[in-house]
Amino acid sequence: MSQDFLPLKGTDYVELYVGNAKQSALYYQYAFGYQLIAYAGPETGVKDRASYVLKQDKIRLVLTSPLHPEGEIAAHIQRHGDGVKVLALWVDDAKQSWKETTNRGAESAMEPKTLRDEFGEVVVASIKTYGDTIHTFVERKNYNGIFLPGYQPKSNTYAATSIGLKYIDHCVGNVELGKMNHWVKFYENVMGFKLLITFDDEDISTEYSALMSKVVSNGNGYIKFPINEPAQGKKKSQIEEYLDFYHGPGVQHIAIATDDIIHTVSELRNRGVEFLVVPSSYYDDLLDRMGKIDEDLRPLKELNILVDRDDEGYLLQIFTKPVQDRPTLFFEIIQRKGAKSFGKGNFKALFEAIEREQGLRGNL
Repeated sequence: MSQDFLPLKGTDYVELYVGNAKQSALYYQYAFGYQLIAYAGPETGVKDRASYVLKQDKIRLVLTSPLHPEGEIAAHIQRHGDGVKVLALWVDDAKQSWKETTNRGAESAMEPKTLRDEFGEVVVASIKTYGDTIHTFVERKNYNGIFLPGYQPKSNTYAATSIGLKYIDHCVGNVELGKMNHWVKFYENVMGFKLLITFDDEDISTEYSALMSKVVSNGNGYIKFPINEPAQGKKKSQIEEYLDFYHGPGVQHIAIATDDIIHTVSELRNRGVEFLVVPSSYYDDLLDRMGKIDEDLRPLKELNILVDRDDEGYLLQIFTKPVQDRPTLFFEIIQRKGAKSFGKGNFKALFEAIEREQGLRGNL
């Protein structure tokens, strides 16, 4: 077996550039149950931005806002609205990861540099991917601080309660028509990922619109990136709507794993998070389609949780509505009961649910 030239230990963090990080941080604490653990800003010697680090189990979100109208962060928000800037990957050797990927054709976003404080050192380096999104390699084996040098521990008086979110299952990117295969090849050739699964417009279509999707995964399966592009249809697809409002390619959604989706989604709903709605008829023959499942059907139907099965088991999943006013980034909550797939059997129902929302926005 060929040596993995880019061994990845998992997702280190996801950084979003947002208009108001202080308020966004409170939203994610209250609604999603993240704990505030660290902060960087003027009080810590950072003069151009404020960043809040939130954590729940293995997930770290960083929310960053600019302090002035000029500069790259402000330009990103002006163009894209709130959105994902960095998908950071945890590695043993950031310098080597950067060297291997740039040698294979990746465009560098930041050359390797070492950040130091009294807790040790972290090596970071970044490469560009679709749109304005970047991957940052993070090597933290010689560090025992709270997050990264430059950040200080921070908590607040608000006691956030976890809702059972465990880790990032996958992150989905939307790219322009004709660019999906380009980016699949990028992940294969530059990062050594393998093509896991392909969905075409036969798999993911409605009466009005369609999309194509391919899923790439790294060697150990810790990192999975589905890449979507629009397909021809009678009306505008959800991918085109995203590209129109994000003004370019970017991260469409982040799928987060839970061990108890009924509890997690109940909590999210109680805290005001809105979800896509599928018709109740979806549940009429669900058990005929899926076979036996461990869960009681009633709460699944009440909460609008979807079920799909593959050769290895089944999964439960649900999608939030966009978490900002632009119809761009949203979250998926997923519980895997053996299934390794992505809910192909639910695509049509979900797509129609998204189209109903598009119709309300006048963007179909």
